[in-house]
Amino acid sequence: MARERKVRKREEHEVEFSRIVAFSDGVFSIAITLLVLGISVKSGLPHDKLAHALWEQREALLAYAISFAVIARFWIVHHSFFSEVKAFDSRLIALNMLYLGFLVLIPFSSQVLGDYGGELPAVVVYSANLAAVVLIGQWMSWDARRAGLTTIDAETERENMARGFFIAAVFLGSIVIALFDASIAPFAWFLLFFEGRGHVIERLSSR
Repeated sequence: MARERKVRKREEHEVEFSRIVAFSDGVFSIAITLLVLGISVKSGLPHDKLAHALWEQREALLAYAISFAVIARFWIVHHSFFSEVKAFDSRLIALNMLYLGFLVLIPFSSQVLGDYGGELPAVVVYSANLAAVVLIGQWMSWDARRAGLTTIDAETERENMARGFFIAAVFLGSIVIALFDASIAPFAWFLLFFEGRGHVIERLSSR
């Protein structure tokens, strides 16, 4: 027999719920701040070497820009999800911690991508990291709705799932591309701009 989940209503445990959200926001803030630590230029360089040193940081800057945008997007989705949460339990907290555990790895995988962007392991580590965050987030949302912990309706949930799986598919697909040519794999991530336009998501969620 499945163990019954002990649910706590949000309005009755507002302080505890606020601590969960505050802790999550803190992890997001730290993760997005740590991104910049992967970018550095040696001090004491001659003036004629500075431009070259900055150019050598182009892959690190690209990884920073992509990761900043991705983490910002994750925060918006996470914030939107918890605004719809009306109750919580230990499983939701555990899934949220798992989600944050992979999220805080992004600065590391981003630095690896910046340092070794044209190599297969770098693309695999980065893409797998981001795909894991997306899929765990989808798991958390699906589980919460199934348990009646959120006010998200079925149609919105389908759209969110379609959007999440599309994003995860882009990152996992880039790993497949990297098996043939790791240098062009990051270009697959530009498909994420289609997610913002919504056309692909509307088609997937309407099925």
